[in-house]
Amino acid sequence: MNVFSAEQLYEADKVTTERQGITSTDLMERAATQIFNWLHTRMQGAQVPIHIFCGIGNNGGDGLALGRLLIQSGYNVNVYIANFTDKRSKCFLINYGRIKDVTKKWPILMKGEEDFPEIHPDDIIVDALFGIGLNRAPEGWVKSLIQYLNAEKAFKLAIDIPSGLSANGPVLDPDAVLNANHTLTFQTPKLAFFLPDTGKYVPYFEALDIGLDQEYQMMTRPLARVVVKPIAQTFYKQRPKYAHKGDFGHSFLVGGSRGKIGAMALATKASLRSGSGLATTFVPACGHDILIGLVPEAMVVCDENETTITQTEWDTSNYTIGVGPGMGQEKETLKAFEALLSNAETPMVIDADAINLLAANPKLIEEVPKGSIFTPHPGELKRLVGEWDHDIGKLEKAKEFSKAHEVIIVVKGANTVTVFGDDLYINSTGNPGMATAGSGDVLTGIITGLLAQGYEPLVAAMFGVYLHGSAGNLATQELGFEALLAGDIVDTIGAAFLELFRQEPAPEAPPEEA
Repeated sequence: MNVFSAEQLYEADKVTTERQGITSTDLMERAATQIFNWLHTRMQGAQVPIHIFCGIGNNGGDGLALGRLLIQSGYNVNVYIANFTDKRSKCFLINYGRIKDVTKKWPILMKGEEDFPEIHPDDIIVDALFGIGLNRAPEGWVKSLIQYLNAEKAFKLAIDIPSGLSANGPVLDPDAVLNANHTLTFQTPKLAFFLPDTGKYVPYFEALDIGLDQEYQMMTRPLARVVVKPIAQTFYKQRPKYAHKGDFGHSFLVGGSRGKIGAMALATKASLRSGSGLATTFVPACGHDILIGLVPEAMVVCDENETTITQTEWDTSNYTIGVGPGMGQEKETLKAFEALLSNAETPMVIDADAINLLAANPKLIEEVPKGSIFTPHPGELKRLVGEWDHDIGKLEKAKEFSKAHEVIIVVKGANTVTVFGDDLYINSTGNPGMATAGSGDVLTGIITGLLAQGYEPLVAAMFGVYLHGSAGNLATQELGFEALLAGDIVDTIGAAFLELFRQEPAPEAPPEEA
């Protein structure tokens, strides 16, 4: 699933009208019809009052067209126009005329707070005030209108995007964004739907196909791509019948310190669960018995030091390295990490304290093999790439770092984003229960295990993130969010692989009429 910028979507509209021989108003009618069908399927003629709030641009035109279709089907509709300027789009004016042709209950022109209507909690609010072209925050009484609607308990449905929200920019004014219950967006989701700062205004959304030109969508490089199940299925490598464990690589997990050996146990077990043929864990001496007890399938090699990593002689030529969980940042550990980097020749997975050591010693970054995968949490990312003011800025900094060093950065979040150069890959799996200690260590292990099996680094990152989230989803079906532990995610990795190819049950056919 592609995510296009507001500018690309405007271009898509233009290309569609030219190639299909239709007008912009015809395209708007398609969009309004899709929204009408969505509402009509759910309401089935119910006379719940529907309040449609329209701006004076094309988003308002969508609202007017929807209002007309609802009125023609006998629904109880009130249409309001936020009359805050004399400028009106052509499509708005056409649909304003059309709605006046089908009802004597003309749209109500709102000029200030005194025109705000009374809304019952059981009513429905449709937001068509501002669309994806918004480039400045709503002000004055229009801002007050959005705040007034937010305070109402009625169900709020946003058309294309909640008013006040930018499609691919930062929040302009958090006090001037509609808090939609549901958003019906056109053709593709917007980048803002997936980022922490902006996604909270879009808790649920559906993308409605309005028939934008397929060739344009296929040939245009998107702003981002969403990794959904059909895409994840293409990542999977089928195992040959006569394979043996040596065919699936050897993960070499380095990290741990006194009191943090559990992080290495999680990462090691996750690498094996994700398919690594062999796994060796390198930990301080204090971790030997713990690892043997927790992950008997792994081989354990210990540092001479009892509490931290200090080794400077490494032979990693036949291994895929995952480094950092629970490792600490002691001076001796830094020297060991420097030696590990100088010895590494193939892409590796870098997490946790390994990232912190690189951030504190930026010259070392040049020693990181090209194509390596960084898996920082927000604090580690900030130390690595610098401060940011908003989520869009965070992604831009991650892009810059990725391009400068030819590495992949996994930007963790509710919708984890894998960054490789200018390309963004948004994950579609996962849930709030995964915000728990050790979850990141599991992700490090999964990606290391996939990388060991020969998955290309970018695929290993995207596929690993997808499987991690899918395993978390499956585990919460039994445990709920609050009770989920990182070990539960590890134990459900196998089920996540099976889920990839599980067929969805076909919907039941409606009963035939007598």
